[in-house]
Amino acid sequence: MTRPLPQDPTIQQLVLQAKQSQLSRRRLMQGAGLGVSALALAACAAPDGSSAIDISESDSSLVWASWPSYIDEDLSGHSVTLKEFKKESGISVEYRAIVKDNVGFYLTMKDQLSLGKPTGADVIVVSDWMAARLIRFGYAQKLDSENIPNKVNLDKTLAHPGFDPERDYSLPWQSGFIGLAWNTEEYPKGLVSVEQLWRDDLKGKVVVLAEMRHTMGMLLLAQGVDISKDIWGIDEFKKASDVLEKHLASKHILGVMGSDYIEKFKSGEAIAGFARAGDIAVLNAQAGYEKFKFLLPGSRGTFFTDSLVIPAGAQHKENVEKLMNFYYDPANATKVVQWIQCVSPVDGTLEYAIENYPNLATNQFTFPNASAMSRASSFRTLSTTDDQAFNAEFRRITGEG
Repeated sequence: MTRPLPQDPTIQQLVLQAKQSQLSRRRLMQGAGLGVSALALAACAAPDGSSAIDISESDSSLVWASWPSYIDEDLSGHSVTLKEFKKESGISVEYRAIVKDNVGFYLTMKDQLSLGKPTGADVIVVSDWMAARLIRFGYAQKLDSENIPNKVNLDKTLAHPGFDPERDYSLPWQSGFIGLAWNTEEYPKGLVSVEQLWRDDLKGKVVVLAEMRHTMGMLLLAQGVDISKDIWGIDEFKKASDVLEKHLASKHILGVMGSDYIEKFKSGEAIAGFARAGDIAVLNAQAGYEKFKFLLPGSRGTFFTDSLVIPAGAQHKENVEKLMNFYYDPANATKVVQWIQCVSPVDGTLEYAIENYPNLATNQFTFPNASAMSRASSFRTLSTTDDQAFNAEFRRITGEG
């Protein structure tokens, strides 16, 4: 159910673009400050999450907590690849699309994590900055790489972040872009800039995201701030947050939302706002045509990575490692990407897509070339002071973390 996409002239060009994009992607991830922040340096104990008892040998199951629209699904709402995984491994997976935003989800399991008790999920998907927090606090279990031989397929640009230098505690699930989206039927004139969200004819129909880095990243970029650099601080943040506060107070913004913004787009309550490229692709696949449009504005969009983590207390660690290994096979990884159209962390997906999903292989939000990557920025790693100040300001305005 892949939507039509523009075709590039040759396979050779596709492969060349992908190779060129690696340098851009590496620079982007370095600019994101994925090295160790001052907050991470403050950790006084090495994480291990080793107190959990693994019952995988006697219980062929696991629970996976993730975001909505973040796995392949058939028309009945079931994942085809999860069915294949069960057939191959004998392990049944309960996929719970319960993560709406990182902070809210973390708060639901913080107490269990601090005690090393089961959280109800054996593997979770969170943004890398939250994965860093879990690892630093000792809330993540160390992976056994021998159970994940396909880890060798991990994209080298994501393999050595400062918060987990050898990816011993986390593995990327997907990366993606945050930009502008709108309903083409309800708003045919479209958008090209963040400022156009504040047009009078969009009052009460705009959504922004509960993830502070996504919404404030877009607003900061619109004001000319390079969010990947350590050359700005609370003054620039407050200038951008003033824009958010103004449009919330005037009711121009319908809401500050987690993944429930997807339903607002579906229902027509929202017709424009900030969005993840992959979510819009899924909405269009469900509609059967390009009902919604997504683009990176002239001021640039943001780029993020979400990772798989086994929380402390989880009791099906080996089962999860088998799941990770399954999805790090390029064929299985590409089947997921074909549906959700995010940026896969698995090497070999482009070649598989060229052979099996040629339209998908030309999608620059899924297999971005250097030009596409140059139009996105990642939010820099925050020091303790900035992290506290930025989140306090965002919560003051929105009530979100």
